[in-house]
Amino acid sequence: MSPAQQLLEYIDNSPSPWHAVESTVTLLQANGFKALSEKELWQLNAGEGYYTIRDQSSIIAFITGSTAPSESGYRIIGAHTDSPGLRIKPNPEQKRGAYLRLGVEVYGGPILATFADRDLSLAGRVSVKTGSGVQAFESRLLRIDESIVRLPNLAIHLNREVNKSGLKFNAQDELPLIFSQPGPHDINFKGLVAERLQVTENDILAWELAAYDTQPGAFFGLEQAFITNSQLDNLASCHAALLALTKRLNQSNAATQVIAFFDHEEVGSCSAKGADGSFLNDVLNRIGTTLDESVQGHHQAIAHSYMLSADMAHAWHPNFSNKHEPAHQPIINNGPVIKINTNQRYTTDAHTEALFVSICEDEKVPYQKFINRSDLACGSTIGPMSAARTGIRSLDVGNPMWAMHSIRESAGAVDHDYMIRAMSGFLRC
Repeated sequence: MSPAQQLLEYIDNSPSPWHAVESTVTLLQANGFKALSEKELWQLNAGEGYYTIRDQSSIIAFITGSTAPSESGYRIIGAHTDSPGLRIKPNPEQKRGAYLRLGVEVYGGPILATFADRDLSLAGRVSVKTGSGVQAFESRLLRIDESIVRLPNLAIHLNREVNKSGLKFNAQDELPLIFSQPGPHDINFKGLVAERLQVTENDILAWELAAYDTQPGAFFGLEQAFITNSQLDNLASCHAALLALTKRLNQSNAATQVIAFFDHEEVGSCSAKGADGSFLNDVLNRIGTTLDESVQGHHQAIAHSYMLSADMAHAWHPNFSNKHEPAHQPIINNGPVIKINTNQRYTTDAHTEALFVSICEDEKVPYQKFINRSDLACGSTIGPMSAARTGIRSLDVGNPMWAMHSIRESAGAVDHDYMIRAMSGFLRC
């Protein structure tokens, strides 16, 4: 199975950040990685693989190096598990005429128009009561496979300007999802959740549920050159990093190799499990203090380290060529993109850029460079905040893609293999 096909299956199995971590754990365990709890004492051996999870939707995995971190540092690849979209409200049911709708809250910055007329369903986690104590509850993953909600478009006869003015939704009044048409056997939303989890309605305490597209990922184009799916931004980066790390498990490396996947990037990363939180620093400190008794060892390790912030990049779009900087036009299937911004929206500098170029040349992987048009605002990644929090030299890269933040994104089939090879080279550098 090609790396691109593996990616599509990984995404299809990961309709929410919580499911993405579950999919990641499945692959880690299949490759011999061992679970660590932040609540317990860690014991680590050189050359072995481990992972730890924070609040179900952020995960850090690593392979300990053959030398102490104070001697060789860390090679870290960072990415994020979340994607922009629609989240179900705590009290979602809204009866409007003959229909029952589910109220939603916009998460991050999705292209809302792309959610219309799609076969949507729901996935995420639910807190379920397990007893009578204050903390007698547990979190369970929920995925409803069949399409149960929809955002139907208004007929063009009632919205004559839609093709000139664009499809727009009022987030409060026009985004609620059609759920049911009440009849003799009324079904309420909480009852449906309880039924799928095989508990009672009274057992349901809370949920974090996202709308997702039930259509699986696919190849398209002549010779199947392209791939399309939801959440390519940024599960494609997660999957590439995951494959790069797992194939390094039985290969000796002086530096400790780390992949860190964070939730909440699309809403700013400022949370206990986001990249602007303490998770990465906490894990690096624990690795360092477990493997190295030197008082200054952590600071030495940081000075020896590099971080690669991996998030998808804007491919040149032939239908909108005026939106791109003329001398920096990343092409799909032409290799990873080095992302550069002098105002530090990306962390790449001359030193880390040269490092990645050298890695790509050594791996025989093509590479490209990207900067935004000077008259357009630049987006950002987990890179700047992670670099600022840890003090680790960093760069930003990503594979080129179209329709970023659409519910149906597109990218190149061969680029995924290029990124895996480049990341593998980075981990062993």
